[in-house]
Amino acid sequence: MSLRAARCFVGGLVVVLTMCIGSALVVVRAQQQDDLVRKVKSKVAPVYPELARKMAISGVVKVQVVVAPNGTVKNAKLVGGHPVLAGAAMDAVRKWRFEPAPEESTGIVEFKFDPGAQ
Repeated sequence: MSLRAARCFVGGLVVVLTMCIGSALVVVRAQQQDDLVRKVKSKVAPVYPELARKMAISGVVKVQVVVAPNGTVKNAKLVGGHPVLAGAAMDAVRKWRFEPAPEESTGIVEFKFDPGAQ
């Protein structure tokens, strides 16, 4: 059993990837045991909006993604987060590429924006 599989539990969340990108922390979470347990092949960092920086807006933006079998993001839907930060998160996650899989996968990607982080 892999470490990733060991972290899975039915009905729970699985942390698949955590990384810092400039001033945004990105966390990929799967909603179900076998969903989005796919490696991210390429990521695009969200651009921290200038308005958000000026207003010192921070917070988490959650985006539900549907990843096609070929690894491209087929659909992205805002689940929650500050509207000023949401556009940057949506733009970034649509450019992500995942490893191929036999079926499409669905999961949540979280972007944590912090104006003080560098």
